[in-house]
Amino acid sequence: MTITATPPVTRFCGRLPVRWPVPTTSTMLLIFAEMIGGELNPQTGERAGGLQVNAQAMQAAVQRGYATATDLADYLVKRGMPFRDAHEVVAHAVKAAQTLGVDLAELSLAQLQQLAPSVQADVQQALTAIGAMQARQTTGGTAPEQVRLQLTRHLQRLNGQ
Repeated sequence: MTITATPPVTRFCGRLPVRWPVPTTSTMLLIFAEMIGGELNPQTGERAGGLQVNAQAMQAAVQRGYATATDLADYLVKRGMPFRDAHEVVAHAVKAAQTLGVDLAELSLAQLQQLAPSVQADVQQALTAIGAMQARQTTGGTAPEQVRLQLTRHLQRLNGQ
């Protein structure tokens, strides 16, 4: 792939010049396309290289940290707790997890119930990456069904249907 530098497009908005990042964005999209999909070999017509996904490493990375803290707050609110109280409970849960050197999902049911008696066994599902994704059942959300709908919609749009 050959990339040439293009001078930025300048437009005056009032008295201040505005530089449009179209040339830079266009170049970046070309780079990303080859980075993700691989580069087309002109001699063989096959793609080489590209992004290789390590699903196990990604799953392990998602479980580290406290990315599901918001999901714990949502869980508590769905059980009738005011959000301000749920926020405080989550702060204590994160602090407890940090002290123990574990993730929120690794706190026991008993530990979570000490912080909020309304917590039930189903909280563990809410604290997993898959549970967090599935909880977002809104248009454009991360639930697998929603992602499939968006993919279908955009593929149809790209195919002119």
